[in-house]
Amino acid sequence: MSRLLQKLYDLCGMIAGGLILCICLLISAQICLNAFGRIAPGVMPSTIPSYADFSGFMLAGATFLALAHTLRAGGHIRVNLVVSRLSQKMQFVAEFFALCIAAGLICYATYFIADLVRESLHYGDVSNGIIPIPLWIPQSVAAFGIGLLLIAVIHTLCELIAARKPILSSPGEV
Repeated sequence: MSRLLQKLYDLCGMIAGGLILCICLLISAQICLNAFGRIAPGVMPSTIPSYADFSGFMLAGATFLALAHTLRAGGHIRVNLVVSRLSQKMQFVAEFFALCIAAGLICYATYFIADLVRESLHYGDVSNGIIPIPLWIPQSVAAFGIGLLLIAVIHTLCELIAARKPILSSPGEV
């Protein structure tokens, strides 16, 4: 099960990277259209409809999809200055409480993001851009990403309990 979850975290990390690449391509295309529109006005459209909305949705998707992968890769900012000076038993206790608190807070956030998706579906909310996008679509990606982060935190907590020693002391150990 652990390997399957790790593959899912890595897949979401790759999708997040792909979304960042798509943002770069979309913004570059918009810049090229702006430049071409100044050189030869009226030949081609000067803007990509709702490109700012699409790039914002992709950025949100990339951010949320990358959370679990980043946690498992040890990429989140950690303050080890104090914890590294504790005994191994106290490091274990500190990591245990940190992961429990994180799981609780992320569970709370997951519930409310999922409720936001439900509400957007109920009211038929759409974006304000030229192309109206149903907001439940990008919100669902965010809900999935934060839900996957919750699973990753619980996964890490289970590994911590199974190891019975600190596992978050260095980024490469998770």
